[in-house]
Amino acid sequence: MDAIIQARMGSSRLPGKILMKLNGISVLECLINQLKHSKLLNRKIIATSTNNEDNIVFDFAQSNDLDSFRGSELDVLDRYYLCAKHFSLKHIVRITADCPLIDPQIVDRTIDLYLRNNLDYVNNFHKRTFPSGTEVEVFSFSVLEKTWKNAKKPSEREHVTPYIYNNPDKFSIGFIENNKNLSNLHWTIDRIEDLNLVRTIYKRTHNTPILLDDILNIIESDPQILEINKNTSSIEGYLKSLKNDNERA
Repeated sequence: MDAIIQARMGSSRLPGKILMKLNGISVLECLINQLKHSKLLNRKIIATSTNNEDNIVFDFAQSNDLDSFRGSELDVLDRYYLCAKHFSLKHIVRITADCPLIDPQIVDRTIDLYLRNNLDYVNNFHKRTFPSGTEVEVFSFSVLEKTWKNAKKPSEREHVTPYIYNNPDKFSIGFIENNKNLSNLHWTIDRIEDLNLVRTIYKRTHNTPILLDDILNIIESDPQILEINKNTSSIEGYLKSLKNDNERA
């Protein structure tokens, strides 16, 4: 199983966030380090844009012996499809580069459900019970190709998979849930406040990898750290895309 990690420097809310430092190493490097502990993942492919500002992301991949691909900045679905086609992938794990605290055990749980049940698509946020910043999606190349051919809305092109999970009649869909609803927690890096929260978490643990339970223990010992990013939202970008859908309708 191979992961395509979408990564670019151009963020409207926090430009360059994926190469900002967490305890001495970049957000993107932290993400890669977490994924190295997945038992079911093989290649980690960096998919960035063809923009000049993303040359540094391409250079990061090269210097870390990671496969990479460059495609459209905003049509991320097209970038994913062409990347998967280029590397002849049969199954794809979708990860975004702004989730440096991705839990490799959650990644493996999601992959395992997909493989055991011969599903078209699996995620861990269909019914949100995991914290934002732990999102994982798994799907086949054939499903990606069908989506690439049929998805038309800006939100479907920018966010890759809404066409799949919004059409359950067309695809066999599965999802995993956490045993406790933690959907109120948020450590996707969207804004500087989120970066500061993740930096705080990194300073308070030396575990490798950092698992969900490690973070929950830190929060339990000091719930006040959640005040750092209490006013940010993990779905801000998607809501903006939905607004674009309506404006172009």
